[in-house]
Amino acid sequence: MSFAEIGKNHHSEQALYHAQETDNVLEKVTFVTHYMGYWITKGTFMPTPTTPPSAVRRTLRKLGQDIADARKRRGLTMETVADRAFTSRKTLSRIEDGDHGVSIGIYASVLNALGLLEGLGELADPASDELGLSLSSAELPKRVRPKRK
Repeated sequence: MSFAEIGKNHHSEQALYHAQETDNVLEKVTFVTHYMGYWITKGTFMPTPTTPPSAVRRTLRKLGQDIADARKRRGLTMETVADRAFTSRKTLSRIEDGDHGVSIGIYASVLNALGLLEGLGELADPASDELGLSLSSAELPKRVRPKRK
């Protein structure tokens, strides 16, 4: 844990931040201000994680490999698919590697270029959400009585 200076202004206010790291992942940052001899906490925020959980990374690698296989089965070059998806060959390469930094919109454009976009729309379909359906049916009332007039 350490404090580092992030800036000063003309009112002799000195802003510092305190960063807490675990396993080289920034967990939280607390900003404090030194003003007129007092340290004042400005607040704490949690930064967006830069590395998703291993299950997410594993799934994206599989998706990327499946996209590469689909492209090869269709006999399409990376350049052709990238052009059809309105992206660069380098970004397509990142997708085929399962890079989590590529936006879902670009993944969708590549799936569309391969004719596989419909499958993306079915991923979170309520009809195929067994856990969600069982939870919602567990909340149903045991009896339904007619409303009194």
